[in-house]
Order: sequence, then structure tokens, then C-alpha cells
Amino acid sequence: MATVLICRRFPRLSRVTAFSTTAKCKAESGSSKSKQKREENPETANTRTESAATIQLLNPLDYRVLYNPSAYAKSRAASQQHAARSSGQALSDAVTSPGTTQVQHPFGTAPSQASPPVRNALPKPRSKPLLEQTISARLSAAQAKEEAENEKMEMHDSKEDPRMFQRGRPEYRSLSCDKFEPIETLPLEEGDSILHSVAGCKDSWSPATITDYFRKLSRLPVEQHAALVSKPGFNNLCCEAAKNIRLFSTSDLIDILKSCVRLVVPPTHPLLNACEDEFCRRVWDMTLAQLLLVADCWRCLDRSVPSYLSILFSYANMHWKDLTLPQFVQLIYIIGEGRRSPADLMQKVESTILKYLDSFTLEEVGAICLGLFKSLSGISDHVMKKIADRVSLQMEDMSAYALVNVLKMLRYARMDHLPLLKELGKVIPAQIPTINIQGIMHITLTCSSLHYFDEGIMAAVAMSLPSKVTYCRSKDAAKFLWSFGCLDYEPPNEEEFYSSLIEQMHRKLHEFSKFPEHLLTGLLGLAFVKRFPEELIDYALRDKFVQKTRGSKYELRKDLFTLSKSVDIECPSYQGSRLPPQLYQEMTERALNYAKQEIYVRPEIVEATSLLESVLGGPEYVKNHMILPHTRSSDLEVHLAMDGHPIPFNLKDPVADKKLEDIGVSLTDDLMTQLIKGRPNSQSPMEVENEARTPGQERGEESRTLRAGDCAALSAGARLQVEPKSGRCLEAPPTLTLNQQPRRVKLAIQVSNRNHYCYYSKRLLGLHSLKRRQLRQLGYVVVELPFWEWFPLLKRTRSEKLSYLHYKVFNPALLSRAG
Repeated sequence: MATVLICRRFPRLSRVTAFSTTAKCKAESGSSKSKQKREENPETANTRTESAATIQLLNPLDYRVLYNPSAYAKSRAASQQHAARSSGQALSDAVTSPGTTQVQHPFGTAPSQASPPVRNALPKPRSKPLLEQTISARLSAAQAKEEAENEKMEMHDSKEDPRMFQRGRPEYRSLSCDKFEPIETLPLEEGDSILHSVAGCKDSWSPATITDYFRKLSRLPVEQHAALVSKPGFNNLCCEAAKNIRLFSTSDLIDILKSCVRLVVPPTHPLLNACEDEFCRRVWDMTLAQLLLVADCWRCLDRSVPSYLSILFSYANMHWKDLTLPQFVQLIYIIGEGRRSPADLMQKVESTILKYLDSFTLEEVGAICLGLFKSLSGISDHVMKKIADRVSLQMEDMSAYALVNVLKMLRYARMDHLPLLKELGKVIPAQIPTINIQGIMHITLTCSSLHYFDEGIMAAVAMSLPSKVTYCRSKDAAKFLWSFGCLDYEPPNEEEFYSSLIEQMHRKLHEFSKFPEHLLTGLLGLAFVKRFPEELIDYALRDKFVQKTRGSKYELRKDLFTLSKSVDIECPSYQGSRLPPQLYQEMTERALNYAKQEIYVRPEIVEATSLLESVLGGPEYVKNHMILPHTRSSDLEVHLAMDGHPIPFNLKDPVADKKLEDIGVSLTDDLMTQLIKGRPNSQSPMEVENEARTPGQERGEESRTLRAGDCAALSAGARLQVEPKSGRCLEAPPTLTLNQQPRRVKLAIQVSNRNHYCYYSKRLLGLHSLKRRQLRQLGYVVVELPFWEWFPLLKRTRSEKLSYLHYKVFNPALLSRAG
């Protein structure tokens, strides 16, 4: 079991964690603090309360798998057998459903780990008793076998695992090449005799003889295959076959290709070039079963054959009505492995899925989803829903591998199928310990991509992962960090969980030069939950790494921008590398241009801006912009004096200037009296606005704007600018301007939408949690217009909307919170 580092951190509200590649940090006492959960009450949607929920599934740090499931699948029967064999005691207060494995969760040191030696212990005897030696040997052998089984379970064969569905029907034997099919082994002497006769004979052989030689040589022991391919006799045989390629019957040519699969002939071998050309020429004279078998052989040989596949798809398009169920599934598998999505077939694919949906095995459903996912084939919501409906009803009978493939397609289709997701929360937590790390990653990534939070799934993943973390690729570690950060979830074993993943990121540092997107993905996920491993951040912000990101197929500069600006705000003591100022400027301009085109113009934001101008007194009191451009969302900024009066600050806003210029203000004796002496009876801006919103009273926009704005400007002691029709600016007399700027409350008003929250909940997602945290750190008071309140109000009367905004902005609690 890999050693897990527990790293020290600051308290939750101001945590900034630094990790070192060489030094191990000690755990802070009390690290197993209680977790916080979002309340469902809309008024407290963004606050955290202490959770009293009990996590039923807890995976022990020293868990062992006593059997060998295929791929990252396991049968339910195997799970129950493992539970029966387990000697661990379940938590006394855990309630498990029937068939759920109960496991022990020791938070201390795993029993399998050796204890440190005691300095004053009694001297050991010279030799161990025979019984002790026997027990020790057996334990060592059992442990070694156990570790080998665990490692075998974690190994994912990207070529063989997707072919598991072919074992479900005998019809696939004629459509696929099974290189593991048991056959009678050819004696070495006979193989040597064939090679000797081939090397010494200068005569030509018949196609039947050449085919027979290939069949026999492919039956040699597997360990002889690599040496065979490089021998002169075999090369002579291949040359003879290529020279006479057109003389072979189609069945003989397929047998030669299947023999090449068994012998693991390199995909670039000249014989395969000749075979591909000949098969492309013969396509229209072959049966669909033969075409699919040849395509499967090319996949087994790992050879890219785009021309052959293109002809195959055209053939299938013409003979679509002749496709049997196994042929259809095999075709979708070939489409996926070829990473090609033939546009002219997709409509027929959808209709055939619906035709056979109830007849597919669950493994075939998984294979179809994987094929569509790999080929990036779009699928209609209707068809995806039908697939999800069936899976949600039979999930318990489905292998984990097939289920993961369905989840991949669900993720790609952005389908928020609630019955399937709920069933996933019931079925999958108990299976997490027996699924390999890549399968667990895809389950976790599906939840985060669909913004679906299920604490049972996430807690099971977190408990299982530290003991498996060494099997994580750089991609896996990054996706885990991103998923937990995106859902803003810190599990009960958060320190162990995060420290083990960060340590794995250090171990995989060499991979990030090839896949820079994975490092940024992981670091952003950590930033969402306020964790900043400084050495990894320093590496990511170096000029050398930044240059590597430019060669990525992904746009990574915005991720660099978000990460670097977050470090600037939340890690003032950080001394590592930083992005160049020109990149900051470039990305800021890009973010603002995007906001002008896509965000500022959204109806809910336009309406809120316009109404706030009416509530506060004009456009100079509200600014619709990005306070933090790196968080990729807008804010409505408002300033209030400590007595609650609004302060004009948006005087340089081109929009505000334009409005003032169009409206104009005439300086009258009454206006100057009000400015110098104040309004009668010291009427406050709030009272003014309430008066303006009194039913039955109607006032012009100019009058309402002038009254609230003038009073606010006077009470705040701000410099007043009044623009007459001539266009010249007049300033208030110097006596009105205070020597020092008064204390003010800066409001950052968030007009939220559903994409800011987890699905069907009021749990804020990681990026938006990060934004609000950073706004508070910069001195802003965050005020939200939550979508569940604001969107319904958009259909209500103007008076109701003004009243709601007045309540939000002039809430006395905001001033007390700022003070």
C-alpha cells in the first residue's frame, strides 16, 4: 500500500496549503473535522451548516480484493462472496441494504503496515520457531498473491476490454477475431521444418499451401511469435503471399489476416499493406459478415485503415435493412474504434437502436454507448433517454464496465436523467472498491460534468482512492481533483484524500509536458476548494510550461489566467512564477469582449441593471461589469455609504455619460437649495424610493432619478457633477466635497442561474464558490439575486421587481456585515 502524506493546512476560511515534493508534512490535530452541507432553504442557500449525516459506506485503508474481476467490472455474486469471506467488522452504527458489502474503516494505521521498531525491546531469539516461520511464509505468499491480483484488476486493456460484449452471443464468432481462442499448439520442430522449407525453396507455392503455412505457424507457442516474425523464412513466406495476393480466395485471405493477428505482425508490415489494398478492391464482392470480420482484424492489429472503413460504411448504408442485431452492434463497435462518425448513417443508427433496444444485452448497450462516445457521434435526447430509461431499471444486473460506458455517453449528451442518477447513487457506492481506478474516474467525472452531487458516491470514491492512488495516470488524478473541486465537496477523509492525489501529481510531473491540460485541470480543482500546492503552481506558471500549453488542442490560457489571478488574490505570500503582464491584459480583454457579447446582454441581467438604476438614482450608481474577469461571470457593482445611502461611482461609464448627455439637468433655484440645505424633513433615499413606488402615483424617470441621486450624492459627500444641455460640466462647490472619502460598502450583486449550482439543488459549484470567496477577500459584500427568486419575478409587475431589489440592496444586515 502506498504511503499517504497528510499535509498541514491553515483553518478552513483562510486555508492556503503548500506541498513539497521532498518533505512530508504532519497532520494537524483535529483534521477529521465535521463536514458542512448546503441548506436547501433559499434564504440560506449559500451558507454551510454542520452535517449530521452518517456515511454508510466506508472503505478501509487496507482493503483487499480476494478475487479477480474482469476489466473494471464485477458480478454482484462476486461482491456477495467477497462480503461473506471478509473478516472485517462493520461499523456498529452503519445500516446497510441487502446485498451491500459491509467493511471496516480504521482511520489509524493499516494493520498490514509494519510498526516502527522499539528501541528498548527485548532481544530477539536467534531463530524463529518453526510454526512462526511457517505462518510468516504463508502470510508473505498470500500478500504477494493478493497484491498481484489487485494490480491485475487495475490494469485496463483499451483494446480488449471494449470487446467483452462479443462473448455474449455465439454469432460474434463469425464477426470478430478472437486471438485468445484456445487452439492446438504446433510443435516447434514442425514450425522449424516449415521455415526451413520456405527459406530453401525457390519455387512458387499454391495459395492453398501458403495459407496452410500461415495457419500452422500461427499455432506456435506465443513466446515464439516475436522471434518468428523476424526470421528470413517467414519474410519469404510473406513476400510470396503479397506477390500472389490476387490469387487467394476471400476466405483464404481472411485466414492469412487472422494468422497475422495471432502472430502480432507489426501494423506497418508490407504484407498488411498488400492485404488492405486487396480487401478494399474486393469489398463489393464480400458479405457483410466478412467485411465486419476483416475490420475487426484491422482493429486487433492496431492498424488504421480509413479507406477500408469508408467503403465498409458505404456498403452498410446500402444494405442497412439486412443488418442483424449482432452485426449492428459489431458495426457500432468498429465505428467507435475507428474514431469516425459517418454522418449519413447516424439517423439509421438511432432508428435501429430503438428497434432492438429491448433485445440488446446490457453489455451490448454499453458497447453501443462506448462506440458512439468514441466516435463523437451526436445522439438525440429522445434516444439517449430511452437508453437511460432501460439502464435505470436494470442497473443492478449490469457490469460496472458497461455502466461506465453508458455514463460516458450520458456525459457527452449532457443528459440530466434523474432516475438513472438516483439509481446510480443506490447501486454504485458498494461497487466502488472493486472497480478499477479509470472506471471510478469516469463515474466521478460524470457526476461533476452533469453537476450532480451525491454524497454517497463521492464519499465512497474518496474512501477508496488513497489505497489505489498509485494506479492513477496524470489524467485520472487531475479529473478526480477537478470533479471534487467542481462539486465543492471535501470528504470526511479530506486531508488524506487531497494529499495522496497531490503527491501523485508530483510523481506524474513528467507527463504534464505532453498533457499540460491535465496539470491545469487538477490545479483548478484544488483552487476551487482553496488548496494551492505552490511547487506545482510554480511549475505551471513558468514560461517553459506556458509555451507548451500553446501547442495543446485545448484553449488553456483562460485556465492559466484563472489559476494565476486566484493565486494573486488568495496567496499573498506566494513567491513563485507568475504569468507575464501582457498575457493578463490579453485574457482580460478577451473575457470582457466575451461578456459584452454573451453575458451583459442576457435578459435577466439587463432587467436587473435597468431596475437597479431606477432604485438607486441613475446609471452612475450601478456598474454592470466583471469585477473578477478570471471567473468568467459578471457582477452588478453598487456602493453604499455606511448610513445606507447610495454613492455614485460609475461616472466614467460611457453608457452613463451618454444617458446624462441625452437627458440633461437644468439648474434651478429649488435644486440648488436642495443641494446646499438638504431635502425637507431629511427624507432618506429609501423613503424616496418607497414613495416613488407607491401604487397610484406616477412619476417620470427623470424626476425619480434626480431625487434619489441628488440626495445620495449629498449624503455621501461625493463630488457632484451636473451636465447641462451645453455639455459643460459643473462641479459642486468645494465646501460640499469632504477632505477624505467616506467609508463605503461595496456590493457585488450576483444574478445567478442554474448553471451556477449543482443539479436540482442550491449547492454552489466550485468556480462560483471561488469567485464569491475572492470577492469577499477583496472587501466586497456579495449579494445574490438567486435564479429561483429572480427568474419568476421577471414575469411579475415592475413594482414587485423594484420592491424586491430595494429589499436586497438596502438590507440593514449588509451594513452590519461590512462593519
